Amino acid sequence: MGPKERTLILLLIILCLEFQFHGEAEDIHDVLAEYGFPRGLLPNNAVSYTLSSDATISVQLEAPCYVYWKQQLVYYHTQINGTLTYASVSHVSGIQAQKLFLWFPVTGITLHQRSATLQFFVGPFSQTFPAADFQDAPACTRSSLSLSLSLCN
Repeated sequence: MGPKERTLILLLIILCLEFQFHGEAEDIHDVLAEYGFPRGLLPNNAVSYTLSSDATISVQLEAPCYVYWKQQLVYYHTQINGTLTYASVSHVSGIQAQKLFLWFPVTGITLHQRSATLQFFVGPFSQTFPAADFQDAPACTRSSLSLSLSLCN
């Protein structure tokens, strides 16, 4: 067997191993659970994600959208970035929360396991919610107006 054949066989083995480990991509909601977070931290319209070896994560949504969490309106951009470590997401971009009629960026999220709460860092504020409120990935709506109207019914 010549060097070309050996290189080709080696390349095929590498491709097969790569497919074996990455052939069936995990859902981002499953990845969140592996890092201690509830699955519902992100909306249900996530289509892909990348998680780098330096813990940088990028999540792509199908479209930008709004979610209403326990009297809190949240906007998700089509791309959400951050640094994901166990029970913590820092350097977040792509998520905003409405406070006092103003929009503030969500800059971090921390899971407090003892109290089973999530602490969201939003602009100069921080707010804590029960982690149980985030068990299921929420459905998104493309307009905050249609979301507000549906809440009135």
